[in-house]
Amino acid sequence: MYPLPEYPRPSMRRDSYVNLNGPWDYAITQSSEFPAKWDGAILVPYSPEAKASGVGRTLQPGQWLHYHRTFTSPAGEGGRVLLHFGAVDYACAVEVNGRLAGGHRGGYWPFTLDITDLLRPQGRNTLWVAVQDPTGTGTQARGKQTLRPGGMFYPAQSGIWQTVWLERVPENHIDTLTVTPDYDARTVTVKVHTSKPGGAVNLWAVVRAGGVTIAEDWGSDEADRDGEVTLNIAEEHFFPWSSDSPFLYDLTVGTTQGEEEGFDTVHSYFALRKWECKEDAKGIRRFFLNGRPILLNGLLDQGYWPDGLYTPPSDAAVEHELHTVRELGFNLLRKHAKIEPERWYYHCDKLGIIVWQDMVNGGGAYPMWYVTYLTNALQPLMRRAPDGKLLWGFLGRGSAHSREEYARELADTVAALRRHPCIGCWVPFNEGWGQFDARKATETLRALDPSRPVDEASGWFDRGGGDVHSIHNYFYPLRIRPNVRTVALSEYGGIAWPMPGHEPPRKTYGYGTAKSRAELTERYRDLQLRTILPQLKKGLSALVYTQLTDVEDEVNGLFTYDRTAIKPDAAAVRAVNEALEAEFERAVKA
Repeated sequence: MYPLPEYPRPSMRRDSYVNLNGPWDYAITQSSEFPAKWDGAILVPYSPEAKASGVGRTLQPGQWLHYHRTFTSPAGEGGRVLLHFGAVDYACAVEVNGRLAGGHRGGYWPFTLDITDLLRPQGRNTLWVAVQDPTGTGTQARGKQTLRPGGMFYPAQSGIWQTVWLERVPENHIDTLTVTPDYDARTVTVKVHTSKPGGAVNLWAVVRAGGVTIAEDWGSDEADRDGEVTLNIAEEHFFPWSSDSPFLYDLTVGTTQGEEEGFDTVHSYFALRKWECKEDAKGIRRFFLNGRPILLNGLLDQGYWPDGLYTPPSDAAVEHELHTVRELGFNLLRKHAKIEPERWYYHCDKLGIIVWQDMVNGGGAYPMWYVTYLTNALQPLMRRAPDGKLLWGFLGRGSAHSREEYARELADTVAALRRHPCIGCWVPFNEGWGQFDARKATETLRALDPSRPVDEASGWFDRGGGDVHSIHNYFYPLRIRPNVRTVALSEYGGIAWPMPGHEPPRKTYGYGTAKSRAELTERYRDLQLRTILPQLKKGLSALVYTQLTDVEDEVNGLFTYDRTAIKPDAAAVRAVNEALEAEFERAVKA
């Protein structure tokens, strides 16, 4: 059985699907030319740096990572054959049967190539993917990856790290699907763009709730490549999405142009929910979900796994981790400096886990003495440093090319993830890493997606914009005051404990170290109940504890790196979260 066999794109599913995960030939060379020989086998979709790949080699800047395999076309005849990549880090060229199919830049975003005209009429086809990844020597988004891991930075990973798959689709098929729910209007608007003219004529859409059809309609008979249909959700079928009740509507969308064999049908889902930042009954600004104030109580999530790095061992492992998060009483994960495979967001959609999504940080090299250490030591003096080109250089954005690259990455992130109801806030910058012109980033995000709040600058270098007054606090007394923006403690805690049998590979890293499970539990409980809980009535509305799991040298997780154990006492964690929720309810009660 090949790894990660599940359909990788739940928001736009078709019945035609061929998974190309599994053993591929690989070689690492100094040349972009087709390798003279192969170094061995690599298990896709694990990067060569990951143990799970079977390789265990680090791709260096300037080197080429080559992948090769054969494949047969998906069953059926006619139409087009699409080759999908979930993500390839960082830049790649793809050849099919010795002819260029296309390429892509950007290590976190999916892309698709139409390879129909390159396929052989019969028999097997060859697929060659050549990859380069500059990691920290480039300006591209790279998150916590580094060629010299240690502390709060982790091993680099390169190449194919998400599922590769094929689909056979009609000649004129749906290229893009955009689903826009409207909580207040009780509607959902479906837009498609088709591959050729005329494909969107009489577009149709069906909404089902619990298997029962509750809405169905058709678009215009004058549509061309772009079609649209809006469906009304009757009051008796209005089921808002929330953490406690994460209801998802099923959606089927299809085209009816040409003969029946030319029809295209895709399956998706959506939710009805509404985010706001506004004053509660006592005049304190809070997060509101569906018209009610909500305490966002969660964990920082790096998204690394011990054997797969960026890639999880299985879909079941992801589900288990997220189920445990909910069972402990958390309703929020801040996805830190990484974008996950789409199935991760799908599981959050189903479980009611709210996600604050970081843009993946990039840019030139950061002088960490300034960006992290000096700035943290001199808060709040440095928090308001002037936003100009001099500071941009210190933060790794002195290059105009780098700033343009970030703008593309930001737009690609929203396009890839906005369909997921779990996304509750965009975070364009974290602690100044790659930060520049934060106001403009916020304006761009609001234009791309006006339905969600924006945490303009998580941590420091605050420009006063966005919807969130975002605080990182590990070392100072915590004093919360009501603000014109909603107040979030978007990083804190980080209590380290190297659990016996789960010690890090190098030096232990964290923010204060406990000596036993009992001490870790007590320090966690004391922090939450004595320091955090009293601040809720003063305006604190979101909590992000550092962090969900241990990662490499960092041993400040609530879970071990392999997710086999919860480090503090689980019952104590649940009790703390219940106490925080009860205090928040008292704080916002009229």
